[in-house]
Amino acid sequence: MEHKTINGAGGAVHYWISRPKETSKRAIVFTHGVTADHTMFEKQVDYFEKEYTVITWDVPLHGLSVDYRDFSFANTAKDLNSILEQENVESAALVGMSLGGYPSQMFAHMYPQKAQCFIALDTTPFGKKYYSKFDMWCLSKVKPMARMFTDKALRKIMAKSISLTDYSYNKMLEILASMTKAQIIEQMDVAYGKFALENRDIELKCPVLILLGDKDKTGKVTQYCWAWAKNTGYPLHIIENASHFSNGDNAEQVNKEIAEFLDSLGRKVEHED
Repeated sequence: MEHKTINGAGGAVHYWISRPKETSKRAIVFTHGVTADHTMFEKQVDYFEKEYTVITWDVPLHGLSVDYRDFSFANTAKDLNSILEQENVESAALVGMSLGGYPSQMFAHMYPQKAQCFIALDTTPFGKKYYSKFDMWCLSKVKPMARMFTDKALRKIMAKSISLTDYSYNKMLEILASMTKAQIIEQMDVAYGKFALENRDIELKCPVLILLGDKDKTGKVTQYCWAWAKNTGYPLHIIENASHFSNGDNAEQVNKEIAEFLDSLGRKVEHED
């Protein structure tokens, strides 16, 4: 993949792009979770890059985009739009993992004509109805709770809590190794704190698919996903033998689910034409 940058709303934002040998208008953007980076989707890039223009990026505050200032999910949506404009990509399918679901949803809300669909991967919805005051209070306590652990323990706990396989566990440790404990905690605090501030009811006009690891024990993600599906009618598919990092634990099924969903949308368009 080719490494590029844009001058984002709060600083330099790094991204990677791969285009298929044969010209294709199909594009897919993968957005990673908190304290992670673009390499979280290496198994998806390998699978989709032959047929799709694939974009991964280090979300502001993360990876090589760590020096970003004035973080907000509205700004991340603007930054993603700048990436698509720089690459002349008119629209794309959006895949957001965990925290990555928030920039994806905000982008789909702010630029509905550019969002072909949204695939919610072990993430949760924007919307006041889903979260209690206690839920929001818990988010405000992420920073002091994280500080209680030693550096080594914090990294191991974070990696273990989201993974079932050695691959996912080691991949998360590899990503965390490039950061200090202070940076890890700051990413968690700012990102989740901003969600609490920016959370509101938004409308997604594009098709949505929810994917959820059957062993996902991160917070109340499972509860939120079921409520999201029930409230909206969005399909919810369970990823077997997978924790929160389901696209690492069971990449084969996740890739298949994404591919089948995108293919179904393509067949729908052809039928309407």
